[in-house]
Amino acid sequence: MERFYNVACDPKRMGALSLAFIGDAVFEVFVRERLVCQAERPVSKLHRAAVEQVCAHAQAAFVQKLLPVLTQEEQDVLRRGRNAHSNHVPKNSDPAEYHAATAFESLFGYLYLSGRLDRLRELFETVCGED
Repeated sequence: MERFYNVACDPKRMGALSLAFIGDAVFEVFVRERLVCQAERPVSKLHRAAVEQVCAHAQAAFVQKLLPVLTQEEQDVLRRGRNAHSNHVPKNSDPAEYHAATAFESLFGYLYLSGRLDRLRELFETVCGED
């Protein structure tokens, strides 16, 4: 990611799937960081918890939590991401959840490449913070 980030790129002009690729990695790092720093559980349980949070079903639910706090710009990125897969959905996946997860990851990628790390962490806390 660092190599990619150092290449001159404008996240406003990048495709939603490229943003989602970056956002997926960023979100997973955040999830694993939280689990490792807060939990005293065996690695197998940490891994299972991480997988549960990065699955499409969880990310689709996270989108619903984020909607009330997103700026118009962030909503536009989310919309672009949701429409990135016109026909492609993996087998055994719910299309709406898959598209919502791509939108979620696109938003994280966009914010990361825009250098808005404080906003990224704020949104992460909104969806994964203590209830």
